[in-house]
Amino acid sequence: MGNSAKGKLMTPEEIRRMQLLQLGMMVEFDRVCKQEGIHYVICCGTLLGAVRHKGYIPWDDDADIAMLREEYERFKKIAYKLDKSICFFQDHSTDPEYRWGYGKLRRTGTKYIRLGQEHINSQTGVYVDIFPMDDIPRTTIGQVINDIECFLWRKVLYSEVGKYSPDSNALQKWIYTRLSRIPTDYVFEKMRHITDKSNNRTNNRVRVLLFPSFGRLYVKNSVKDMYGMPKIWFKQIHRYEFEGYRLDGIRDYDAFLKYMYDDYMTLPPEEERRAKVYVSDYDLGEFEV
Repeated sequence: MGNSAKGKLMTPEEIRRMQLLQLGMMVEFDRVCKQEGIHYVICCGTLLGAVRHKGYIPWDDDADIAMLREEYERFKKIAYKLDKSICFFQDHSTDPEYRWGYGKLRRTGTKYIRLGQEHINSQTGVYVDIFPMDDIPRTTIGQVINDIECFLWRKVLYSEVGKYSPDSNALQKWIYTRLSRIPTDYVFEKMRHITDKSNNRTNNRVRVLLFPSFGRLYVKNSVKDMYGMPKIWFKQIHRYEFEGYRLDGIRDYDAFLKYMYDDYMTLPPEEERRAKVYVSDYDLGEFEV
């Protein structure tokens, strides 16, 4: 394990093992979704990996799946059909200590704790993020207001991490400490008033409400576009080769990847081709992958 004052960095060999653990979860997730007629797409760096590498970006340490809200809620109801020897589904409804606004698949028999989250009592393990994509207001001003509201609720959920983080200054720790007194159930109940309005038939743009809007992460998109993405991206699906398997992804990959990364086919400088997330502790298990 690579050690640092900031935590631990995994070796390239460990990153590869973790990728294969995630791959097993995605293949199992795909099996259940296909069996139940539920639509999903690989997205973000996972879609970029499929397009550019036909698998993982070699130094990528996570995997991303997105689903429109209706599909996400349908999946939650049948997640028990996942092979528990491989993985299980986690969100606030299945694990009350879980504090994020999107779900995860967790690899059974593993441990993976991000630096700064040692005191969070939720279940851990190698994971795949599952992002629910929710409708946002049609007008730009409505989207700005929605973004501010989402930002505030996201900080409430993050507060249990932020109040201890060495990256937080004294004022931020004071604010996070007070925000942490707001029950998480209250936050999720407030968000339900928004998520219940989402459905596949509207033509609203969509985003992950309790995550920074994808359109501002790496590329400076226009104000009109940055707060949400066309819903059609998550409805029109193509089957991509990924590490020797086939997974569903956004058909219009070019539009999505330009929105996310701009010149996505150009590799970053060699010194940047490494995982950048520090972890507190991890155990990748002993089973075959």
